[in-house]
Amino acid sequence: MAIIFPSVHGAEAPLLDDTVDGSVDFEGRPVHRSSSGVWRSAAFIIAVEVTERSAFHGVGTNLITYLTGPLGQSTATAADNVNAWTGTAALLPLLGAFVVDAYLGRYHTIIVASLVYILGLGMVIMSAILTSLGSSGCQNANIVATRSSPQVLAFGADQFDGQHIKERMIAKSSFFNWWYFGISIGSLLSILIIVYIEDYISWALGFGIVFILMAVGLVIFLLGRKTYRYGVKENDKNPFARSIGMVFVAAVRNWHFTTSSVIVTNEGEVHQTPLQHSSDQFRFLNKALHAPDCSGEARKQCSIKDVEDAKALLRLIPIWATCLVYAIVFAQASTFFTKQGVTMDRTISHGFKIPAASLQFFTSIAVTLFIPFYDSVFVPTARALTRKPSGITILQRIGTGIFLSAISMVVAALVEMKRLKTAQEYRLVDKPNTTVPMNVRWLVPQYLLFDVADVFTVVGMQEFFNDQVQHELRSMRLSFYLSVIGVGSILSSLIVSTIDKLSSADGGDSWFSSNIKRAHLHYFYWLLGGLSMVGLTAFVHFSRSFVYDKGWQLHLLIRFLHAFSWQCQINCKYQQEEYLN
Repeated sequence: MAIIFPSVHGAEAPLLDDTVDGSVDFEGRPVHRSSSGVWRSAAFIIAVEVTERSAFHGVGTNLITYLTGPLGQSTATAADNVNAWTGTAALLPLLGAFVVDAYLGRYHTIIVASLVYILGLGMVIMSAILTSLGSSGCQNANIVATRSSPQVLAFGADQFDGQHIKERMIAKSSFFNWWYFGISIGSLLSILIIVYIEDYISWALGFGIVFILMAVGLVIFLLGRKTYRYGVKENDKNPFARSIGMVFVAAVRNWHFTTSSVIVTNEGEVHQTPLQHSSDQFRFLNKALHAPDCSGEARKQCSIKDVEDAKALLRLIPIWATCLVYAIVFAQASTFFTKQGVTMDRTISHGFKIPAASLQFFTSIAVTLFIPFYDSVFVPTARALTRKPSGITILQRIGTGIFLSAISMVVAALVEMKRLKTAQEYRLVDKPNTTVPMNVRWLVPQYLLFDVADVFTVVGMQEFFNDQVQHELRSMRLSFYLSVIGVGSILSSLIVSTIDKLSSADGGDSWFSSNIKRAHLHYFYWLLGGLSMVGLTAFVHFSRSFVYDKGWQLHLLIRFLHAFSWQCQINCKYQQEEYLN
């Protein structure tokens, strides 16, 4: 609500305009805070993500079963293909975001990506139908790798004004939690219903339901168009090429200059200015501030803000790289965890047998229950202790998740050792199709730990990349967290392929033998647990030296103090008038 104070002529004027800077409504007019954005828009966007994630997991969750079943691939080959598929699906949005920020805008990109997504799902349905008819020319499902998730998330973040204290510090942080809650609900729908249909009724029918869900999601998104805040496009040129990329080019070109003084452009004029406003990190980029001549192009290319934006991007690289070990662990839930469950007793009660991929039900349940607890109990408690709006810092949240993922690998290794020992005791090692008399509930602890870690790390990465890169690159920066998952999946595929070749080179059983009772998955889990601890150590090291971009915090503080000072003047004036009357 705008703050109103009496003017000298007795008229009322708003101290803070109700319009939101940098945003317009669906007709291109200035958008009002009281009638747009925040949770009225976020509700549509979270609902869209529920359907999108249902569609994605309706294919991805059970993909290893589809590859090793109807398509007859080996366990190692299927795991490689699933990891490659996941990696491609996660990396494509990063490439798309580069184009989005310059040309289409987020709203139209979501519509286009959703239409391509729906087309891809239609082709997957055809693949399943042809497979059921015995055709062999339909073994590639990678067409469904197009995803709109990062753009939907970026668009959702746009509904919260970064220059408004309450929307920025409280509501937006909560949005990321509830966003992931929506993801978990979508995953839960796929795991409980769609996977069961795929395993026991028809793959084509299961993929058909996924197709319908994605179409419904697009309709829901379009219904909310009148409530959305649409970002104003400031420049037609890609911001990376316009500023950040030019900084690296200019720094290399000016490598022979010193950084004691530079020529900085400011609205077309050239000035000699010391580097008092430039940060100490990555000082070699300060060379980009030199203008080698007075040509028009040189005067336009780099400013201190451009250099600082480039430095902010470089600061993210160590954090991004050390999160990859978490993504490698992340890849196991939809591959080897599922294959473990295939050999175990999956009877729940009264003879009801769940599909192996439905074990990820415990994953979605854990996230669904833990996110409200985190948002309603953990954060307020931590906030009271630390005096920080989010309870703990974003990097502390990510680090906690990496630690929990390492523990989940330790638990997975111990459970796998128990499974192999049980198979040996009952002499089932050479009977790959016989169920091991060990209930699938043994896998629940590793799933629960894995997904509590998810709440900390994945949501933390979303918020971290959203906060620490310049506004113009938001679509790209929100794709960064998906690129962690994508590169991690590809690394997992390379690790699996390498270990498979090495461990079977002498004619022995591979760690990932198709007869999972002769495999050595526990070795692999121990290896991942050790890698996770090494990665966590590196993450903590780089986190301690990480410099947060605090420009937005200073801006909010100034706005708050400005509003507070005017409110004090209003109260004093009213009190003075009451006293005189």
